[in-house]
Amino acid sequence: MAIRFKVLGGAGQDNALWVEVDSGQGIRRLLFDCGEGCLSSLAFADVQSTDHLFFSHFHMDHVSGFDSFFRANFNREDRANRIWGPPGSGRILQHRFQSYLWNLHEGLNAVWRVSDIGEADIRTWRYELPDAFETAHEEAAVVRDGALVLEEDDFTVEAMTMDHRTPSMAYRVTEKTRWNIDPAALAALGLRPGPWLKALKDPLELADDAVVEGWRAGELREKLLVPTPGDSIAYLTDFLMDEAAAERLEPWLAGCKTVVCESQYRAADLELAQKNFHMTAVQGAAVAKRAGVEELVLIHVSSRYTREEWAALLDEARAVFPGARFAEGWG
Repeated sequence: MAIRFKVLGGAGQDNALWVEVDSGQGIRRLLFDCGEGCLSSLAFADVQSTDHLFFSHFHMDHVSGFDSFFRANFNREDRANRIWGPPGSGRILQHRFQSYLWNLHEGLNAVWRVSDIGEADIRTWRYELPDAFETAHEEAAVVRDGALVLEEDDFTVEAMTMDHRTPSMAYRVTEKTRWNIDPAALAALGLRPGPWLKALKDPLELADDAVVEGWRAGELREKLLVPTPGDSIAYLTDFLMDEAAAERLEPWLAGCKTVVCESQYRAADLELAQKNFHMTAVQGAAVAKRAGVEELVLIHVSSRYTREEWAALLDEARAVFPGARFAEGWG
């Protein structure tokens, strides 16, 4: 299993995050935000294979590339069409769906589901191409379990609501823990490998009190299985980074391998960052350090700065968190 990612868009431009979760049996593709021009660096087949689109919020620099995404997928029926975002996502996306002329859609059957991520629950609306997306079909709300938004076989997606003078969602993708067999422990018990080891990893397939190879399965799990934590990546953009926000983020990001974080302002422009409910690169670096993450990737740098000032911004972040870097190809 592995998580691969790519920052979309260049320095001083709209940015988004592309994430692939590779289980070894298949790849799930996640897109976080969809600013202008961001999809141009993806293969068209990847855009058409996107499994989930997550919006942090709906300021135009995070959504203006949606037309390209929707054009590629509007009638997609080979997989679910799923979009997630802060409260109001369903209403906003329905306007986007209806902003086109639909007069040649007879026989087209695509269905889109958009979920509003609230503090206590997730509300989902279904929009159907056969009726030109005119009706918002509300589905049963789901009570949130902590920060959890999405759970699939091999990974989870969590979300935390941050303050950008509007709700702005921070996201974390985490692979589930993998359980591997300790070959030394297996040999010490005098047991030989076989198909039973695969069943041993799954309590639903083999109950703890079931007998296998002369042992109870629960006992063998304790002796043979070694946990291997999966990869994780977080996406933080466009919100006020004050002490309260940092205190909320620190435990949530603990153990995260990679944090992709906005770096809109230099340290000297802290007052301007606070006024606009953004953060400085130094603030992002400080949270990364406090949370003990492995890597910090800085994105969403302001076009107000020159390239030389971008380099200085990165130096400021590295003085706090040496593992900070810009996205690949930014120089």
